[in-house]
Amino acid sequence: MDVIWDVIIVGGGPAGLTAGIYTSRHGLKTLLLEGRKIGGRALDAHWIENFPGFPQGLTGPQLMDQFTSQAKKFGVQFKEETVIGINNLDEVHKMVSTRSGFYQTKSVIIASGVQRKQLTIPGETEFKGRGVSYCAICDGPFFKDKKVAVVGSGNEAFSESLHLADMASKVFLIPGRRGHSLNSEEHLESIKRHNNIEMVEGVDILEICGEESVTSIKLKGGHLEKLDVDGIFILYEHVSTSDIIQDTGVTIDGSGCIMVDNRQQTNIPGIFAAGDCCCAGMQVVTAAGDGGKAALSALRYVKSLKN
Repeated sequence: MDVIWDVIIVGGGPAGLTAGIYTSRHGLKTLLLEGRKIGGRALDAHWIENFPGFPQGLTGPQLMDQFTSQAKKFGVQFKEETVIGINNLDEVHKMVSTRSGFYQTKSVIIASGVQRKQLTIPGETEFKGRGVSYCAICDGPFFKDKKVAVVGSGNEAFSESLHLADMASKVFLIPGRRGHSLNSEEHLESIKRHNNIEMVEGVDILEICGEESVTSIKLKGGHLEKLDVDGIFILYEHVSTSDIIQDTGVTIDGSGCIMVDNRQQTNIPGIFAAGDCCCAGMQVVTAAGDGGKAALSALRYVKSLKN
């Protein structure tokens, strides 16, 4: 508690690690707090081939190891603690509370990510990264000329189905649970214009099946009991993991996404946000870019306190 940090980063995914690289390299005393595994959702990526500088591709864990090593090289301090609150003490200092204690800091970068709703059915965890995906933009190219299922009834599921239809040979769009459906006439008309998109309504998904990778999904209800597919994209609307900031007065939108300006500044001076918790991009490269911007803004802010 005696230490006053220049910046505390909440979250150890691509955004938080990049922010730490920038702040520590510029001489700011930086603490990164992560209650789970360092690397965030990027750890679930079976293969990443679109991150600049790695043309040969690499796994999500391999890329996050590179991020972590670079952050440690410049002096970021890591603590495995879950943040439960952020408070403004005065115009200069803020308090970050964890289940283990309290930390005082001049600035905060929130990079806590989002959490995807899951189906929680047999096969989902087993085939994650081997046919089960939560991001069509990320993994769609792996399914060129293959059959895929898209699960979800929101705007994201609809738009990602259209995106996949340009690559996959067949896209089965499944609202996900009986009683769920796409209600937008505009959406339905767009789907009808794609001969390779088929709506499968009135069913529950019971199990994701396969051997080395996904080969089919079992259904209940309707006239189908099984669909042969090479992949399944689970695209329920995301859930923000930034509940910790609701009591701070930081502005969030109706989906729980943190609102920031073009420098990643929230409505509270000295509190910044970066990456998926801002609900923009949802890619490793965009999260890293946000983290870099937030770090440079935090650097300017901390320097302004010394003047």
